[in-house]
Amino acid sequence: MSKIHLAALLPDEITEKLHLLKQFRGKQIFQWVQKGINNFERMTNVPNPIKTLLNEQTILSTSKVEACYREEGVSIKLRIRLLDGHTIESVLLIDTQGRKTACLSSQAGCPMKCMFCKTADMGFKRNLESHEIVEQFHILSSLSGDISHIVFMGMGEPLLNLKEVRKAIDVLHHPEGRNIGLRKITISTCGIISGIEDMTCNGPAVRLAVSLVTADDDIRKKLMPVSCTNTLKQLKQTLLAYQDRTGKWITFEIVLLAGITDREEDINKLIAFIPPLRASVNIIPWNPAHGLPYKRPDGTRIKWFRERLAASGIVVTQRYQKGNSINAACGQLFVDEPGE
Repeated sequence: MSKIHLAALLPDEITEKLHLLKQFRGKQIFQWVQKGINNFERMTNVPNPIKTLLNEQTILSTSKVEACYREEGVSIKLRIRLLDGHTIESVLLIDTQGRKTACLSSQAGCPMKCMFCKTADMGFKRNLESHEIVEQFHILSSLSGDISHIVFMGMGEPLLNLKEVRKAIDVLHHPEGRNIGLRKITISTCGIISGIEDMTCNGPAVRLAVSLVTADDDIRKKLMPVSCTNTLKQLKQTLLAYQDRTGKWITFEIVLLAGITDREEDINKLIAFIPPLRASVNIIPWNPAHGLPYKRPDGTRIKWFRERLAASGIVVTQRYQKGNSINAACGQLFVDEPGE
């Protein structure tokens, strides 16, 4: 009999799966699991017979840290080996106020084939299960202490694994566990229309970021194959329906590639694309990745692009380089698996 994975089970599910006679025992176990404990003996308020049951029938974590890379005071990148041998990467980012954000992967590899993203070179291995997503958070937390924010911006396209991502969010948001507020959780998508429609109707009510990259439809199709079947026109209509239903602002992530997405016409098309959506723009100067042919614009060009958008009345932020020295920045995550 395969063991029960505890990391992504809610209190009632623990009670049911273990056939516990008292409901509060499931809650106690859940609280301990979400603290990230590494053995059942640490559950001081759980009776020994239940600890024996847990040892026999359940497992706390299936993920093993294979490597840890640090950029002191800025970021931590973990290479994590999954039970079936596949490997993923997860990142912790620390901002200037000391707030810590867990950047979690939702898939091993990625199927989206975005031309400027190193993860695309891995190909797609499989969707992660919800317990594997939660385990990433637990491991990062064990190394860094309290984490206040979560972004699904690691490996993979979260909206192609929404069921498991949704379950992981339910667990990490639960008030008896980590209690991460939904406003502090962001799902980033390259523009999967069916997934946004699912979120519109069924949640989760977290922040939505769209990796737009450019509002030039022809260039976007060349850089992001997803745009061939999820066009900018269709994406905008879907986002308008999402915003009408949820009332939430949207963040557009714009990756600046020198000479490709940082031109005057790119600014004009973006300014024309956004209304009547209520949206902010997050500028991400491209992070160099080995083997990819693109260039990052110089500082003057980045500043010009940002100020031009701001002058048009758009709320603009800029993603500053974090984790670049350890290949932990946006678009740099990659694992070369043996035999691939």
